[in-house]
Amino acid sequence: MGLVNIKIEGRPYQVEEGLTILEAARQCGYEIPSLCTFNHGECNQGSCRVCLVEATGARGLAASCVFPVAEGMEVVINSPAATTARRTSVELLLSNHNVNCQQCRKSGKCELQNVARLVGAREGMFQGAKTATTYDDASPSLVRDTSKCILCGRCVARCKSAHGNGVLGFENRGFEAKVGPAQDISFMESPCIMCGQCVTVCPTGALMPKSEIDAIDMARAQGKFLVVQTAPAVRAALGEEFGLPIGTPVTGKMAAALRRLGFDKVYDTDFGADLTIMEEANELLDRVRSNGTLPMITSCSPGWVNYCETYYPDLLDHLSSCKSPHQMQGAIIKSYYAERNGIDPKDIFNVSIMPCTAKKFEKDRPQMEVDGIRDVDAVLTVRELGDLIRRSGMQFNRLPEEGFDYDIMGTSTGAGVIFGVTGGVMEAALRTAYKVLEGKEHEAVTFTEVRGFEGVREAVVTMGGMDVRVAVASGMANARVLLDQIRAGESPYHFIEIMGCPGGCINGGGMPIVRHVFLPDEDVDILDTYRQKRANALYAEDERNTLRQSHNNPQIAALYENFLEQPNSHLAHKLLHTTYAERKPFRIAEDKEVPA
Repeated sequence: MGLVNIKIEGRPYQVEEGLTILEAARQCGYEIPSLCTFNHGECNQGSCRVCLVEATGARGLAASCVFPVAEGMEVVINSPAATTARRTSVELLLSNHNVNCQQCRKSGKCELQNVARLVGAREGMFQGAKTATTYDDASPSLVRDTSKCILCGRCVARCKSAHGNGVLGFENRGFEAKVGPAQDISFMESPCIMCGQCVTVCPTGALMPKSEIDAIDMARAQGKFLVVQTAPAVRAALGEEFGLPIGTPVTGKMAAALRRLGFDKVYDTDFGADLTIMEEANELLDRVRSNGTLPMITSCSPGWVNYCETYYPDLLDHLSSCKSPHQMQGAIIKSYYAERNGIDPKDIFNVSIMPCTAKKFEKDRPQMEVDGIRDVDAVLTVRELGDLIRRSGMQFNRLPEEGFDYDIMGTSTGAGVIFGVTGGVMEAALRTAYKVLEGKEHEAVTFTEVRGFEGVREAVVTMGGMDVRVAVASGMANARVLLDQIRAGESPYHFIEIMGCPGGCINGGGMPIVRHVFLPDEDVDILDTYRQKRANALYAEDERNTLRQSHNNPQIAALYENFLEQPNSHLAHKLLHTTYAERKPFRIAEDKEVPA
């Protein structure tokens, strides 16, 4: 596209044709008050009327988030008519809003709260009845409070764009309108996959992860032995909660913070990722050699597993039977670790710090326990960990660099850390499968052909005299392409990696919210690059690691030698593998084919 000449507040600028007034103004150094401040690509279609400006060619005031720039356009942001209209729009939103801001977990990060300050909204300007509230906290993952919903529709758009799903939608009309699952039912009764992508775009506290901080406080009060493990993607984003640039690795400060929060042992889930690779790679090879069900599909992403159980239950045999890394590590903590240290597993309270809200649902699955002992007792998102650190009074950025605890399960490889980005599980598995089939390490170590954020990526890797065909997808809208191929009997692949969230765990529903800003040293929108910056942090840690293949982890080797015997042994299956079952939410009739 070409450039157009416009004026903003009387000053001339050249901007790219096709931009909205809001986008053009940001590029020119103006921040129009709006509820798109934290925009993630899901436009609210101008329905909130908060970003009104004067613009030539518009009939009356224009909603800058949807009105495109044109040659010769003049935009006035600060006119009396525009500033008054923006303030009135916000005051009308507040009139139907539950303004218990001091008790709201979104306070300080709420877009409505932010824009109310910007426009100078006055308290109580419009009084009247409020829309009836639905409060849904039945799910282990998500909480929906419609008293805080402003009907922007961004959650509806995100669910559809990421997954092709219509789980969220508008119910009723006019004053009775709400956003939620069909018939205003609970998330637990709906086909929701609990990924939390809707939470990342919600501008208020209407959609939030279900907090488990109180459960940790209670466990500490009961004298439990507190063990914590952190997922690979957490280290690449936690610093954002404390003002550090996106993609800043904070592994050492994170370990220091967790230790000061009172956890008795601080471990890295990368160990569990290495363990997953040992089980999963060997499971794949067993299937290939025994003519088992192919393609095999990874099972590390609980959002993806929920999706398969709901929409593609006929393909469940294609899923790897491996538990996800944090569940595997939880099972080892409460068996091998407990036995070695003389601790009753019932006295261990195992906490996982995850980038994902679906992990909260996963830990409560009935299959995720062994002999009545739950693998994982609580899951905190990255945002919850940020809250917990702030509550403690710690100044995160002044913490020293400390390491994880290294007894029994403290060593991990670069293969484990790249689990946090789409394609990482596939690459880690290929590194180990290559060694098993070729009897030597892959010369380049990496398999860069499976990296990237394209919707579907595929590769052919020759090893052991055979061409292994693999594919990678993230976001269910992309995964459906591969799943429909399998259903049709047309899939050419041996192994497929699927992640629930677009981009993988680095873009999980529990990660820090990315504010829409421009980097001072780059002419680029941060929203186009934040996933890559987080991914780069993980790839850099992989490259720094002296161990880069899961099978070279000496503590993994010791675990098999001293406890599990070998991958896919009877004990390994008991502790580290699981089963799946069809989910039947009310909207899917049992006597009909499950829709794709």
